[in-house]
Amino acid sequence: MNTKLTLNLKKSVIEKAKAYSKTHKKSLSKLIESYLSTLTDSNDEDPEISPLVKSLSGIIELDGDFNYKEAYSDYLLNKYK
Repeated sequence: MNTKLTLNLKKSVIEKAKAYSKTHKKSLSKLIESYLSTLTDSNDEDPEISPLVKSLSGIIELDGDFNYKEAYSDYLLNKYK
């Protein structure tokens, strides 16, 4: 059974949503229903970790003060010299 729901949204959001629904050939009601269903049906359980990822976990050990952004910058500078 469907039930009516009234929402208060910014006009610009409504206009963009209507344009999106038109280009994707889905009603705005169906889009919102699908979104809310996704939010409420999601499992709060941790995702299953594959054996490959488990085997790779902990392979690299870095110092606590390792600055990965600086290391990546250095890598890019050397790469594009």
